Amino acid sequence: MLAEDVQWQVLRNYAIVDGIMVALFRRRMRLLAILATVIVIYLLIIFVPKRPDTLYGFAYVHSSYDWSRHPQKYPAPAPIKQLPTGNRPALPKIQYAFEPDSSPEGVAREQVLAERRLNVKQKFLKGWNSYRNKAWRHDELAPVSGGWKDGYGGWGVTLVDSLDMLWIMGLKDEFYDAVAAAMTIDWAETDDRSVNVFETTIRHLGALLAAYDLSKEPAILLKAIELGDMLYMAFDTPNRMPVFWMNFEDARNGELEAGSHVPSAAVASSGLEFTRLAQITGDNKYYDAIDRVAQLLDSWQNRTSLPGMWPTFFDMSSMQLDMDQSYTLGALADSLYEYLPKMYFVLGGLEPLYEKLYRDAMATVVNSLLFRPMTPDQDDILFSGSAYATANIFNLASESQHFGCFAGGMFGMAGKLFDIPEHVSIAEKITRGCVWAYDAMETGIGPEVFNIMECHSLEPCGWDNERWLREGDPSLKKGFKDARDPRYLLRPEAIESVFFMYRITGDQEYQEIAWRMYQSIVNATETDLAFASIEDVTVTGETEKVDSMESFWLSETLKYFYLIFSSPDIISLDQYVFNTEAHPLLRP
Repeated sequence: MLAEDVQWQVLRNYAIVDGIMVALFRRRMRLLAILATVIVIYLLIIFVPKRPDTLYGFAYVHSSYDWSRHPQKYPAPAPIKQLPTGNRPALPKIQYAFEPDSSPEGVAREQVLAERRLNVKQKFLKGWNSYRNKAWRHDELAPVSGGWKDGYGGWGVTLVDSLDMLWIMGLKDEFYDAVAAAMTIDWAETDDRSVNVFETTIRHLGALLAAYDLSKEPAILLKAIELGDMLYMAFDTPNRMPVFWMNFEDARNGELEAGSHVPSAAVASSGLEFTRLAQITGDNKYYDAIDRVAQLLDSWQNRTSLPGMWPTFFDMSSMQLDMDQSYTLGALADSLYEYLPKMYFVLGGLEPLYEKLYRDAMATVVNSLLFRPMTPDQDDILFSGSAYATANIFNLASESQHFGCFAGGMFGMAGKLFDIPEHVSIAEKITRGCVWAYDAMETGIGPEVFNIMECHSLEPCGWDNERWLREGDPSLKKGFKDARDPRYLLRPEAIESVFFMYRITGDQEYQEIAWRMYQSIVNATETDLAFASIEDVTVTGETEKVDSMESFWLSETLKYFYLIFSSPDIISLDQYVFNTEAHPLLRP
């Protein structure tokens, strides 16, 4: 019996173990099957094209990462700053009161302008069609080789940047074709690990908002909100100051920190776009984000080494804006100042801070940065230089930049908006100074950076030929020391100010100046496919082309040329405000 009991127990234990092994095997197989299913689903998500929704008549691809649902590690403290409300003051008119001219001369003039508009439109279409055929959905066309480039996230920056231009020129078929493509952009799909917050804001977000303001297509607004929510994450830092480059992984992990040496324009030029997005959507989080930066500017304006202005670079991590001693209206700082009167305008005059910031800044610019060049004809023109200032030292370099040519338009607009006639006069002199630099070059185009012999005040000074022989460049027009960077990168700043001065003064001479500039640029930059940057504006004969056509050529430079020959009621300066990429945003 004992032996039989033992045998029975052994057999029973074997049966139990066998049952357990079978169960474990089956469970393992089920786990493997589940794991395989998960892998297949994951691969399908990655490699199988998304089936877009149909929204408002467009095939719409939602961004595969929804930043609006991502919890911020450093959320904005309550209360959220609200868009200003109340009775809007009656703002002065910015645009000249143009009157229709039905005289024979007026009719003939309109015919000339119509021919010029058509020419600009044809050149735009040449570049656009080449982009459409050879670089579609990529960031840029390579205008010499016919290739493409992706330097802005691969999110079709030329496509998006050109949307409002297509609408303005009445190219509705091309517009809706481009919108259809833009609605399939997934902001989470990029080969880049970081995004340039400034460039993406002014180019992509600004373009989408302008396209929506013009067309009222709701799908465009949805795509703008997706992007706005991604860019809003740039403010998720310990001190709520924005980053310059937003690393996606750091943003997801709550590890973003504001930079310690960042261009002032890059972190202080989101105001227009974020404010307009807040106005359209009613979501004040966007306005709250940029208002905090404006308050920082206000707190430091009179504590820098050149009181009234802010230095070229900021330490946003410590919120110390006196770590740099260089000052300019040119590259790296330009749009900070440009947006001050424009913010006042888009807010309907309900936020007086921006007028205060502008007035104090420009008082310093006029006293410290503007200079008059020494020329044989004592030309009544002005340029903006670059300054270095400490507590004991002030040095103004008479170096000017193509970037700085925007200042003519800024002074003109603000002079009308804030009723400062002196600033309108300064605007004309800065604008004509940039035109003078264009006319001085063999190609008829101003260089990227150049140095000029300066007078010691803003008053006329006599020509000093001995000084010219010592300091000047005999290969250039008298008055020039050098063309330190002789390139032309298809930039818009000079024609931007010429356009503004025409719309502000009504002086048709600016239209003739614009036509001369346009012909020179086309002649020097045109390729078989489109238009290209050039290496040297000082050369005679054929120019050396660079295989580059930035998106702002189609979206900005040609836009100002087209509009200056168009009816002034198209994008009136009293109804729209241009962001720094020339995207017209509607003032509520």
